[in-house]
Amino acid sequence: MNGLTWKAEDSLTSRQATNLLRDEAFESRLSSLRDVALELLNAVDSLKQTTSKADQKLNLDDEVRKFEADLIRAALVRTGGNQARAARLLGVKHTTLNAKIKRYQLLFGADSRTNPQPAEMAA
Repeated sequence: MNGLTWKAEDSLTSRQATNLLRDEAFESRLSSLRDVALELLNAVDSLKQTTSKADQKLNLDDEVRKFEADLIRAALVRTGGNQARAARLLGVKHTTLNAKIKRYQLLFGADSRTNPQPAEMAA
């Protein structure tokens, strides 16, 4: 009888552990989404400030590149430079993210000290 009781308790504990892990994963993803949303809002504010200058023309391609580079940089900072996690956070494949990192010459961690980023890409 004790064996049956123990199994029932173990099953309950296992379900509680599973629920706890699921809740923690949910909170982690929610936190990541909040960070990305804040970066998006900052980028929108930046665009609003840029568009308020009537004499300055905007180039959509340039603005999209800057926005995308900033978003990728924020994801890399959020994940501590882990490209696979950053790719999941951004909802793209790792290979796509890697190609964009190379295209925008985004460096993270120790590499950024040895190979400085172009001025327009600096954070």
